[in-house]
Amino acid sequence: MAELAGLEAQIGVRLPEEYRTFLLRVGAGGAGPAYGTFPVRRTADRWGWEGDGADLADWSRLAEPFPAAPLDPTALRTLLERCPQEEDFTDTDEDFDTAYEAWDEQWGEVMWAPQRTVGAIVLCHLGCAARQWLVVSGPERGRIWNDDRADEVDLAPLLDTGGRPVTFARWYLDWLDAAEQQLSGTPR
Repeated sequence: MAELAGLEAQIGVRLPEEYRTFLLRVGAGGAGPAYGTFPVRRTADRWGWEGDGADLADWSRLAEPFPAAPLDPTALRTLLERCPQEEDFTDTDEDFDTAYEAWDEQWGEVMWAPQRTVGAIVLCHLGCAARQWLVVSGPERGRIWNDDRADEVDLAPLLDTGGRPVTFARWYLDWLDAAEQQLSGTPR
């Protein structure tokens, strides 16, 4: 309990109750959905999450409300349509490379702007640079969000089959149920 209090004091936010319970009763990470739940650990001087992409979260801004509003779909589509295509460049590969690098820089400024994920921590890696985040501040607090930005798809809430937002406990327990069924050979 004292370690959790130390973590929360450092990051300036009380973690969502379901995640707090997980940290106190299950563990600080490890087995879980996809490639496992990123562990939270203390180094010599501070707490932090470890894993491929865990450092995408700005731990100094976790108390700020997560900006749940998606990017303007029309602006996003327009930017994607402006992505240079190699077949449109007949002169040299260098011209395409220059155009693509300029577009990619603009894309990165829009999609990967640090303010897009304030108030959230990266929970796990799904492979191919896809991740899932746990929102810790704001109206989406306690909910899981998908991050497929590496595939040119905006951040989006994880929804269950009924279209309802998935919380940390539902996310983790669904994974446990699926793992148990897989091990027992029982179809889902």
